[in-house]
This record gives sequence, C-alpha cells and structure tokens, in this order.
Amino acid sequence: MNPIYMDYAATTPVDRRVAKLMSGFLDFDGSFGNPASRTHIYGWQAEEAVENARVQVAKVINADPREIIWTSGATESDNLAIKGVAQLSDKKHIITSKIEHKAVLDTCHFLEEQGFEITFLTPDSSGCCSAEQVQEAVNEDTFLVSLMHVNNELGAINDVFEIGEVCRKYGLLFHVDAAQSFGKLSIDVRASSIDMLSASGHKIYGPKGIGVLFVNRDSKLSLQPLIHGGGHEFGMRSGTLATHQIVGIGEAAELMKLEGQKEIEKYDRFREILLSAFNQVPDICINGDPGNSISSIVNVSFSSVDGETLMSALDDVALSSGSACNSELVEPSYVLKGIGLSDELADSALRFSFGRYTDESEVRSVSQRVAQVVGALRTN
Repeated sequence: MNPIYMDYAATTPVDRRVAKLMSGFLDFDGSFGNPASRTHIYGWQAEEAVENARVQVAKVINADPREIIWTSGATESDNLAIKGVAQLSDKKHIITSKIEHKAVLDTCHFLEEQGFEITFLTPDSSGCCSAEQVQEAVNEDTFLVSLMHVNNELGAINDVFEIGEVCRKYGLLFHVDAAQSFGKLSIDVRASSIDMLSASGHKIYGPKGIGVLFVNRDSKLSLQPLIHGGGHEFGMRSGTLATHQIVGIGEAAELMKLEGQKEIEKYDRFREILLSAFNQVPDICINGDPGNSISSIVNVSFSSVDGETLMSALDDVALSSGSACNSELVEPSYVLKGIGLSDELADSALRFSFGRYTDESEVRSVSQRVAQVVGALRTN
C-alpha cells in the first residue's frame, strides 16, 4: 500500500484530464509538429495549441497572452527575470528577502559576485515582508524588488498589492515568484503592479519541465536572454517549444481557474482538522500565522523530537521536513531560522501540504498517526 501523500507543495501528480490531452501531441497520429514550422499543417496545429495555452495561462493572472513566456519551470523563470533585467540595468541594487526560494537567493548571490548590492529583508515571525520594509530599503541605486507571493515552507502570504504600490511609487521593477500561489490565490498582475511573475506546471497538476514567466508589456522592460539560438518566445527564450508540455500547463491552469477556489475551501477544513489534533499534543509550535497563510501548507515543530527521525518513523506518510529543493541538506531550514526559530525547533519541523487528491479520512489518519509517533519518540 502506498504512503498517504501530503507533499503537494513539492510537486503534484499530473491531472488525468491534463495527461489525456497531452497524449494527443506526442505521436504521429497527434499534433506532433514543431510550432515554429510555418509551412504545413503539422506546424500550424502545434502553434495553435501553444497559443491557446498562452491564453489559458494569461487568464489566471489577468495578463495579455503575448506577455506569457514559456520556460522549463519557475527556477528558470526566476533566473531569467532577475539576471535578465540586471544585466541590462545601469543600477546595481536589488531588494529581496532572506527566505526566498533558492532559485531567487542563489541568483542574487551570483549577482553579488558580479558587483551588485543585494538587500535581504528579514521577515516577521509569520514569514512575511511588509511594504514598509521594502520602502525603507530603497535607495537611489535600486532597480528591482523580487519577493515571493506564498512561501513554500510556511505558506505565508506577502501582500503583493501593497508592495507593488511601493515599487510604482519609486519606479522599481517588481518580480513575484508565484510558484506556490498561481491558480490557488487570486492574482491580478495589473492591479498589483507586477512587472514579472514566475510559475511552474508541476505545482498545479501539470507536467514537470514547463513553466512561465509573465513579462508586463506596459513596463516596456528588456530582458537579456539566458539562452540564445533562434529568438523564440519574443526573443527572450530560444529553443523548440515542447508542445505537449505547454498544452499540459495550459489545461492545468484552466482547471485551476475553474476549480481552485473550491479546493482552497476544502484545504481550510483540512487544516482545521490537522491543527485541532496537533493542539492536543504537548510542546508543539505552529510555524507561521494560520491567519495569513495558504491553507494547503501547514508547518509544525515538535519540540524534543528530531524531524528526520520523525519522518523515518512515519514511513506510511509522504511529507517533508522543508523544501524539497533542499531536502538533501541536513542543516536546519534557513526559512525557519529566518523567522527566528531555534535550531531545535527548526530541526523538529514537518511540512504537511494538501492537494486535489487528499481526502478528509487521510487527514484524520495522518493527524492521529503523527500524534502517536511523537508520543512514542518522546518516551524513548
């Protein structure tokens, strides 16, 4: 019997409806052509499918389809956004936070080595950075603010609308990593003054290996491409487009737009069940602020219990002790340390994340199982 899956923040399975649609763009009986082939029907069919997916993705964030750039995932999108504008900027100061995804942090550290100045904001205890913090960090050399919408370990939600207003006030570009919020929370790139936004297919029941970078046409910004060789994607990202993956993320985005709000309501209930059970366990710490976080992510520290030992004992549950992108590291989560947790509490943390195929019986079973295992480990 497979373990109960509660690691949807790491990745999601491809929705069967998405997989079925994708299968029609792979073999000779389907629309397998190169979207850049303009001289025959095979290319025309593929191009039509690609452009339809662009429309589907754009609708989720109130964008123009011409503002959607296909990438290999949010990591590449983050790199293209930050490096792309930095390499063409006369200014040298970027504002981000200490608890961003490594795709942003490592990119900013790379730029530091190239002579850029990076301000890493310290979030509050819930994992959020405020518009006031951004405003205080601005100087005459600032050109870019890059902050995530939803934190991947805590679920903390940054107020991108207020931060966007600060960016507009000072004429700064605003990049948002929306890998954990795209299709789940309402995002209006125009109302929030967002210039660039990153997202991934595999976080929304689409395929791995495909992502998007929204680039606001109103901003009239230029990006230095990371990849050269054909000038695809409006000159920003060269390479033959993977039609089947693009169709997959497009269909996944449309399904999220149709069903995402109902799913969030389900996750609200699941979080309540989980936290109610955990509150009966002595010496726990709910990390972040449930009142300002996405309900599909719950992060809990179990004092006096090692997180890796706890996960090993919970071999019938698939979950995480932190971000899957850093799961090979044995050191405490830099995100939890960044909000002020001690090494002990950070080491004892587990992240539970719900998804489309989680049901209430699984949540109740996991909550009871965790309580039992924690009690047993503390008595040994």
